[in-house]
Amino acid sequence: MGTITVDRDDPIKGKPLVEAHHDFGSVTDAVCSVVEKPPITKAWWISFFIAGSGLMLLLAMIAYLFWTGIGVWGVNNPVGWGFAIVNFVFWVGIGHAGTLISAILFLFRQQWRTSINRFAEAMTIFAVICALVFPGIHVGRVWFAWWMFPLPYQQMAWPQFRSPLLWDVFAVGTYFTVSLLFWYMGLIPDLATIRDRATSGIRRFAYGLFSLGWRGSNRQWHVYERAYLLLAALATPLVLSVHSVVSFDFAVANLPGWHTTIFPPYFVAGAIFSGFAMVVFLAVPARELYGLKSIITMRHLESMNKIILATGSMVGYAYAIEFFVAWYSGNIYEQFAFQNRAFGPYWWAYWTMASCNVFIPQVYWFKKMRRSIPVMMVVAFFVNVGMWFERFVITVTSLHRDFLPGSWGFYMPTWVDICTLIGSFGLFFTLFLLFIRFLPMVAIAEIKGVLPQAHAGHGHEGGEH
Repeated sequence: MGTITVDRDDPIKGKPLVEAHHDFGSVTDAVCSVVEKPPITKAWWISFFIAGSGLMLLLAMIAYLFWTGIGVWGVNNPVGWGFAIVNFVFWVGIGHAGTLISAILFLFRQQWRTSINRFAEAMTIFAVICALVFPGIHVGRVWFAWWMFPLPYQQMAWPQFRSPLLWDVFAVGTYFTVSLLFWYMGLIPDLATIRDRATSGIRRFAYGLFSLGWRGSNRQWHVYERAYLLLAALATPLVLSVHSVVSFDFAVANLPGWHTTIFPPYFVAGAIFSGFAMVVFLAVPARELYGLKSIITMRHLESMNKIILATGSMVGYAYAIEFFVAWYSGNIYEQFAFQNRAFGPYWWAYWTMASCNVFIPQVYWFKKMRRSIPVMMVVAFFVNVGMWFERFVITVTSLHRDFLPGSWGFYMPTWVDICTLIGSFGLFFTLFLLFIRFLPMVAIAEIKGVLPQAHAGHGHEGGEH
């Protein structure tokens, strides 16, 4: 037999994935203690109160919309799409990072994903829930929203299968279903761990019910790993397909500024960009408040910042290509659409988008910036601001200047639009805060798999095996 030398930090990369003092027991204690103890800091309660208030605001705005009609929004002619579509595309994009971290990085055996994949997956579920609110309420007669689904009924009036609205239902619905199954399957071993540590009968029953009788036998692990791999393979094309389908809402139209073939890869890169920014924005305070800095290490944050830099550069390239194609095409309508974006009435929205998405992330070329917590939070915040403005710019600036100057208009959101947007963030953060309170935010079983103790030869560097 040969000689095997094993690095105590990370046998794959030679860099620490978790702090060296952790073992199997300490990882379990660190993650489970967050769930087992009541929130000891006022920060959670204050955050939950603010998020819950936002959720109540969202419900109130939806009720007001149902009672009064979509005239309470700022939509008009020619801007028939407003905040509802902008928010829908924004929240679908936020949900991309979770599946990419979980599925694609898992298939490529990127072990740095293990500390961040759980709450990234949860973030995906909650973001898609926020996104699914908007297609139902922007159709006008909301009591007929079920017409979007191909359900047989007595009138035999089937949905219009050429409608991008129906494509969204299929794409986002499939994405949500697969992401939910993927997230829940990863939770099962950890739910069983909390069940076994539970001190009250109610907790033991609740976690036992959802852990599906998990006992950790070799056969269960064998079946689990195969099923997890299959779900990862199934979820991987969805990362690329779902936001490509959402981009077709725009690209299949003949409207200048929308009718372009770059939209599918452009939308996917932007979705991953905004999704990773949201993961960083959530991970930094979570690891600080719950003492998980030794598990969610600087290496994880730096790796995510590198992806933000890469995808931000892709988005910047797409912005430049749009202007180039508009110029090179010789189409006066396309040329005017992009000149209007940059220098027309909504110039402030365009340059906010460009500054937040292209210029600010360039600080990550410097390692010191990639490893600075304040810089991470600032960049993550501005990236999400910029990506929301990107969807606003694409939607509104292309619509408000029609082919004929006589049909031009101007869109301004109303207080209902703004409160609905704020309320959607309330829904998202309410769900996320409940998640970190009652479920393990870090995948315990996967973290143990990357510890040095999990690899043969640990503690026997240079020995014969």
